[in-house]
Amino acid sequence: MLPQRLARASALRTGMAAARRLPIIQQRGFLPPQYSDRKILEEKYPDPPNLSPAQDPDMNGGYINPPAIKRQHRDPHADWWDPQERRNFGEPIHEDNDVLGMFSPYDYTWTTTGPGLIMIGTFVATVLGVSGLVYLNYPDKVAYPREFEGGLQRELGGPGAVRARKPGDEHP
Repeated sequence: MLPQRLARASALRTGMAAARRLPIIQQRGFLPPQYSDRKILEEKYPDPPNLSPAQDPDMNGGYINPPAIKRQHRDPHADWWDPQERRNFGEPIHEDNDVLGMFSPYDYTWTTTGPGLIMIGTFVATVLGVSGLVYLNYPDKVAYPREFEGGLQRELGGPGAVRARKPGDEHP
């Protein structure tokens, strides 16, 4: 029992010593001061200015928001730095870039609402007209209906039907 207590105490002592040494090791960084010194970092990267709502009506931190033009409407044959997205290097991106980019849903501009409704109405009228013509002219019945004398009672095994013999039945 005593050796177990000694082992536990020595493990606790070494763990506490490591915990005491940890802040000293953290103060000594492996990075040069231009990357780790707080004063140098504050000079390089100051906090953004706090603008009033009158100075920044869009509340986007003074970011220059270009006009909302979908990228698909830009000239596809122009000399773009990024031809797929049709934009140049360093060009500011609109805050709604997910809606205005090339990979957003395609913007159909080849027709307006009036002609579009006329096209949809013509399609629906054509489909319903063809369906009505097929319904009126489609033969629902067979060409010549079958008839049974006395109905189906005898055909389905009712009274008066001839019974088939089973194998093994004797001849009368």
